[in-house]
Amino acid sequence: MLGVDAALAQDSGRGSSSMRFAAFDTVVELTAYGAPDVSGKALRAAQRDCEKYEQLFSRTIRTSDVGRINDAAGASVRIDARTFDLLKAAQRYCAASRGVFDITVGPLVRCWDFRRGVVPKEEDLIEAVRHVDWRMLRLERRSVVTDEGAGSFEGGCYAQLADPLGQVDVGGIAKGWIADRLCERLAQAGCDGYVVNLGGNVAVGGRKPDGSDWRIGVRDPQDPARTIGCVALDRGSAVTSGIYERGFVRAGHVYHHILDPRTGHPVETDVASVTVVARASLDAEGFSTTLLAMGAERGLAFAKERPEILQTVFIDKAGRIDGFARPRS
Repeated sequence: MLGVDAALAQDSGRGSSSMRFAAFDTVVELTAYGAPDVSGKALRAAQRDCEKYEQLFSRTIRTSDVGRINDAAGASVRIDARTFDLLKAAQRYCAASRGVFDITVGPLVRCWDFRRGVVPKEEDLIEAVRHVDWRMLRLERRSVVTDEGAGSFEGGCYAQLADPLGQVDVGGIAKGWIADRLCERLAQAGCDGYVVNLGGNVAVGGRKPDGSDWRIGVRDPQDPARTIGCVALDRGSAVTSGIYERGFVRAGHVYHHILDPRTGHPVETDVASVTVVARASLDAEGFSTTLLAMGAERGLAFAKERPEILQTVFIDKAGRIDGFARPRS
């Protein structure tokens, strides 16, 4: 849930304003450069945006659009146009990954308790998998025709799960969509430069005060408190997916939070983390989990076929680094 005590801090020496608060089950850090009145006002507006997005997309808020879709038992639900846009975009990544990434893993997510370290029963996972299939999510824009000659107007956006026991979970892609919207907000407000950090999902734009590239650290999967390198960006986003981010150990076995939609178990992969760089944070997040699930060899080949992906950093479980970077255009 969104933190209510987000104070605005301004540093006249650096010409920056910043905010830090809790949202989306993580810590949000926003920094904007430029005139204090401009950047401060923009950051406060961005915080209000975050509050609204959480109320729309959160799986755990029953009154959110996602919550209402999941509680509708297969009925059609009218949703906000922003939710429609996010879900429509998410379906494209599900299709591109051929189901390796799936936003209807809600039934599986509900089986696992990574906070308390509880391993679900196999029969529960088998049953949950039966209700996971991104193709069962139907999205529709309806138009209502007015009197003859008066044209038509949009009747609203609707979502429906064909399986009454299906559950949408946008936790694997929403922060990318949100980061892009926040960057648009800060750019349109006239900020000279900005950094949006949604719990490690980082997007940057505008001019850095000293004119150099923005540099985003890549964490060491074996010691997430330290970085083992960085990627340089003039603009765009870098998102990392890692098996170290949330999990637990039981009987010598490591259970991480990235679930295989086909089995319900944590995905089996030789990769500890994957960092994806793209112009759009939605692309960076939408593909990062897919590449991790695919593993190093298959994931790298897939990434090279996607023009949206500008750079990747694969780190395997032994600490070896691989990846590629396209020439800057």
